[in-house]
Amino acid sequence: MLVRVWDAPTRLFHWALAFCFVGLVVTSQVGGMAMVWHFRFGYGVLTLLLFRMVWGLLGGHWSRFSTFVPSPSGLWRYLQGRGQAPECVGHNPLGALSVLAMLLFLFMQVASGLMSDDEIATAGPLVRLVSSSWVSNATYYHKDIGKLILLGLVVLHLAAIAFYHFRKQENLVKPMITGDKSLASLAQGARDGWPERRRATLIFLLCAAAVSSAVIALNG
Repeated sequence: MLVRVWDAPTRLFHWALAFCFVGLVVTSQVGGMAMVWHFRFGYGVLTLLLFRMVWGLLGGHWSRFSTFVPSPSGLWRYLQGRGQAPECVGHNPLGALSVLAMLLFLFMQVASGLMSDDEIATAGPLVRLVSSSWVSNATYYHKDIGKLILLGLVVLHLAAIAFYHFRKQENLVKPMITGDKSLASLAQGARDGWPERRRATLIFLLCAAAVSSAVIALNG
């Protein structure tokens, strides 16, 4: 049976984040004037992350942290092949950990980028507010550590999608497009009506306003 697992705001968040991530990688390699867009994509990622934090509390059932963050016992059962059906409706325990890792390292990458300085033409808006040692460490992490960690997480994410598609005959991409997942047993569906979508739009606009205001104040 088809169950609405991923609400529209969660799906839009996922694809917008993927788009911004690709933009960040491309602009970081091009450099020069492309760094203007690198910062814009970074601010976009920060806005999306703030939205996801709030939506993880107020969003659809399977988008909430309370429903997909695994307990130690749930993770252990899954690793032993004894995972229970409700634990795998949205993200399975390992998938949930990868999502949390992605969100954490994206936050760290954005934060370090705000404090980075290439000592040529580009500096984050927080550079003048922190010590030189913080700037040096943040720049090193942003360029040489954080980027590689995120690329590794993305590769693992894509590898997991391929594994489920070819070995388990389960399409993980389609539900993130349509929102619906085919399940063998009845499960609670996520609310995905216009009231929820209007609430998500308001939350996103507030997050965008907060990031924009902060950036303007720091650069002013």
